[in-house]
Amino acid sequence: MKTQEEIFHSIKEIMSEMFELAPDDIVMSASLRQDLDIDSIDAVDLMVKLREITGTRINPEDFKSARTIQDVVETVHRISAA
Repeated sequence: MKTQEEIFHSIKEIMSEMFELAPDDIVMSASLRQDLDIDSIDAVDLMVKLREITGTRINPEDFKSARTIQDVVETVHRISAA
């Protein structure tokens, strides 16, 4: 199982590639919507990509309350551990 740090690095790589974000902008405290301009359609695309990290189907409900990168990292970590 990956650590939260490893998951964060994977998410950072994926998001900088998918959404053309500067890696320096992708920090744990960054707000998905306000800081990174990730809308609901982007979020769905991201969930599909996160499936590669978890190796399991991701339920959109799991990410409904995710507001920051840290929320996403913790959710992926929890799903991976299950």
